[in-house]
Amino acid sequence: MAARTARIGAVGLVTAAALAAASFTSPAVAGVGLGHTQTQQAMDTAVRDGVPGVTGQVNDAYSVWMGTSGVGNLKTGAPRSSADLYRIGSMTKTFVATVMLQLEAEGKVDLDGTVDSWLPGVVRGNGNDGRRVTVRQLLNHTSGIPSYTADPEFLENGFTVKFLEHRYDTYTPPQLVDIAMRQKPLFDPGTSWSYSNTNYVLAGMIIEKVSGRSYEDEIKRRIVNPLGLFATSVPRTASSMPVPSSRAYSKLSLAPQPADPSYDVTELNPSAAASAGAMVSSSGDLNRFYSALLGGRLLPAKQLEEMKTTVPVSGSGLITAYGLGLMKFSPSCGVTVWGHGGNIQGSASQAVTSADGKHSLALNFNGDWSGNSQAVIEAEYCPK
Repeated sequence: MAARTARIGAVGLVTAAALAAASFTSPAVAGVGLGHTQTQQAMDTAVRDGVPGVTGQVNDAYSVWMGTSGVGNLKTGAPRSSADLYRIGSMTKTFVATVMLQLEAEGKVDLDGTVDSWLPGVVRGNGNDGRRVTVRQLLNHTSGIPSYTADPEFLENGFTVKFLEHRYDTYTPPQLVDIAMRQKPLFDPGTSWSYSNTNYVLAGMIIEKVSGRSYEDEIKRRIVNPLGLFATSVPRTASSMPVPSSRAYSKLSLAPQPADPSYDVTELNPSAAASAGAMVSSSGDLNRFYSALLGGRLLPAKQLEEMKTTVPVSGSGLITAYGLGLMKFSPSCGVTVWGHGGNIQGSASQAVTSADGKHSLALNFNGDWSGNSQAVIEAEYCPK
């Protein structure tokens, strides 16, 4: 979740320090000679372009490859670590959508039922009407409900230097929805597509109504524990990062320039992202999750097919379509990979896997204003 997310640099709550230079580039942790040379080179390019540091991991049929570049701490010069945990932003949406589809498979949710049937009166005001929006339209961003991250006051408090005053503010999901309701709908439900973090705040609220448990508890019970994702957590309001982790940096500007100062934004209250983007994970855990999801271990075939039923997306680089909490990426060589992007203050991430779940890549930039994370995907899946 981030200002960039609202524009789909991806998601949720894209894009590191001008201090980065060739001298900051560290070698891959393992295996550049095992066929990931161009992936490493793309990570190094991101650092030369201004990202403080990059960490990533590839899991395929033959090996586990880990690569790093640049620094994890601009003050000390400590390098990024292949073991780093990081905020995954809007990748949280895939976890939320998976839980919702599991509930559908259990007969507890009708995706074509209205939002109002679960949250009566919550989506109201300025023409917004939850009686006209379905749960499916929340999950694939065809609801027309505006994103609360586009609200001018929220943007100023979260993505300018005012963040330093507001980084520990607590938001409740109803408060975030109310912020969104200050805006008019973007379009009639089902007639277009626009990425909205409000959709997934509402989805998290519906999960709680359906299950009697918070979305955080349901993700932990249904996904994190069964898959053994020991580096993955769903913080509520805790502002600190678990270890090991690098520092996270932002220009705190809606129009960042290379010469702007970089601020350490590692600590923040993730309630501002909620079920749209609050989670923390690692590259290894993300590869395990997306591999299990696309490999059919988390959803019945019917629900997985629903998740992969997409609407077109334009102007988002390799992202060509969006399903239910799942992005379709189309690198240049004709392959299709599935996953999600995730951006939040100081952190820009990508995680994708092949259609069979057997070739996975996850990576993180610890800066939110520079670098091309999709170029790393292109290098991994379409090496020249």
